[in-house]
Amino acid sequence: MTLAVQEKHVARPVVQLTQHDSEALWKLSKNVVSLLDRSRSSDLSELLREVPGRLRTALTDFREGTSSSGYLLVKGVATGELPDTPLAYGTQALVEHATNGTLALVADVLGSLIGYADEKNGDLFHDVHPVRGEEERMENSGSIAFDFHTENVHHPLRPDFLGLLSLRQGHEGTTATRVASIRHAVAHLSEAETDMLRRLRFRSQFPTSFTRGVAGERPTTAEHRVLFGNPGREFLRFDSFNTEPAGVEAEQAMESLVEALEAVCVEVVLEPGDLMLVNNHIAAHGRSAFTPRYDGRDRWLRRFYSHRAVPGWARLMMPSERVLPATADIQGVF
Repeated sequence: MTLAVQEKHVARPVVQLTQHDSEALWKLSKNVVSLLDRSRSSDLSELLREVPGRLRTALTDFREGTSSSGYLLVKGVATGELPDTPLAYGTQALVEHATNGTLALVADVLGSLIGYADEKNGDLFHDVHPVRGEEERMENSGSIAFDFHTENVHHPLRPDFLGLLSLRQGHEGTTATRVASIRHAVAHLSEAETDMLRRLRFRSQFPTSFTRGVAGERPTTAEHRVLFGNPGREFLRFDSFNTEPAGVEAEQAMESLVEALEAVCVEVVLEPGDLMLVNNHIAAHGRSAFTPRYDGRDRWLRRFYSHRAVPGWARLMMPSERVLPATADIQGVF
């Protein structure tokens, strides 16, 4: 892990599971998997009490949103036996795998595990691995550098948290997950720049993961702020690939934001069994480039989203349990 200069003496937000805790979590995860079928109840509240205490405490602290770093790294998560890294998009190679139970438990301690109706068919778990022919896509099937972004920047109900569980590190063993906190980055911005970032001077295109197979230009949001929240408790809504500034001053402020995020960026080379948790309103994240071989041993992560409080009106519109409504149905609500 490499840290920016001003963070070298700050305690790293890392939880190392003991062997006992890892085994207990894996056993519990196996019991959870059967509850995640969309046709059944998926209330995990009773099982959440059995999550190993040290991990549960760290997760409940992290979900409060007071962390300045915006991330938490959990090490020592069991991953079990794995097939080869998938070669195609959307193969769902780990249906009913116990890692689904692990991610569901973590997501439900943080909030509630969710998917999006118009992203990956509402899947709750997303495989992050390279796909031949999609090297330059700015989504989880690509392999070029993935610039700083907050997840689902276009959506009225953006996830509060996301998790990335490393299953396979890949050939080079140097591909970094990059995390940058807006609460650290603001120190590198001028008052004029932060003021501009707080204005309704930005629009964001829908990410390509939400528009696969849709003809025509990608939709764009109404004008929104990139920076919001009280000083010292700032929040971020930004995607360097999809967010577009209106005017020269907004463009310059956005360029300064990228430089500020780069200045405070933390790079983590995730080992198998590492689970990176990100507060999607505090930290932007990205990925360094790598060269896939498409031989079954490429880098492979699993991703989940968690939302702390889905509004009641949105729950009544959800197509199935844990899957948020299509963006077009609720766009403009916020």
